Amino acid sequence: MEKEVKDCIVKLVEGSRDAVVCSVDEEGYPNAKAMFRIKNEGLTTFWFSTNTSSIRLGQWLRNPKASIYFLDAQGFHGLMLTGEMKVHTDEETKQAFWKLGDEMYYPLGPTDPDYSILEFTAVKGNYYHGLGKHLFLTNEVEG
Repeated sequence: MEKEVKDCIVKLVEGSRDAVVCSVDEEGYPNAKAMFRIKNEGLTTFWFSTNTSSIRLGQWLRNPKASIYFLDAQGFHGLMLTGEMKVHTDEETKQAFWKLGDEMYYPLGPTDPDYSILEFTAVKGNYYHGLGKHLFLTNEVEG
């Protein structure tokens, strides 16, 4: 992948607070939801928080296949990454990602049983800009 394209992709991700995150339900249909991006490690690993009681968390426990999508509608940029979602409910991971303001969603703090961390690992991506698209494997971009 050309450096200019990679730089555009990184700029899109880093400039996005939100991502559309998709799971697969029991009948095989995709389910989408906007979520806050807590952190990312390059274009391979992305972290989100969610309610343990959420519908999507249950779907990822049954089927870890997932996708995430970042969008800059004004600049006609979009990035779809596909991969797998891992659910973390352990205290160490929850504490590591806890930040001031999270108590609005998880009133019991980082030990709230309804607070979970999601780790998305991307396998491949498709970056759209204008009328062009760039398909790539994430291990090739990160390497």
